[in-house]
Amino acid sequence: MSSSDNHDDQPAAAEPVVKPKIGSYKRHLLVCTGPRCSADGASQALFDSLGDKFKAAGLNAGDLRVKRSRVGCFAACKGGPIVCVQPDGTWYYNVTPDNMDRIIDEHLLHGRHVEDLVFHQAGED
Repeated sequence: MSSSDNHDDQPAAAEPVVKPKIGSYKRHLLVCTGPRCSADGASQALFDSLGDKFKAAGLNAGDLRVKRSRVGCFAACKGGPIVCVQPDGTWYYNVTPDNMDRIIDEHLLHGRHVEDLVFHQAGED
């Protein structure tokens, strides 16, 4: 029997791709954890602290929920840790644990940029 006679050689029907689901959120906080952003691991430590910080501030659920994600590199490799708040397009540098607390209180809870930490704002030259 030739291989053309063998119906087992036909490709299997592709499995349908399952559409992912994600919970509703108001803002998405992106944290650069690349090694050039903060070689001492401060960016990863900052990211790891966000779950507790968001929970304490009430940002882990509800209308103000903030989603957080690690990013490998923003290509802005100075002054880290670097954090970007979307969809606001606000980029922060020098995000120490204390500065993160300020960003949570002023920006994520009350919608005001922490101006002394902003190094770029989307839509502004």
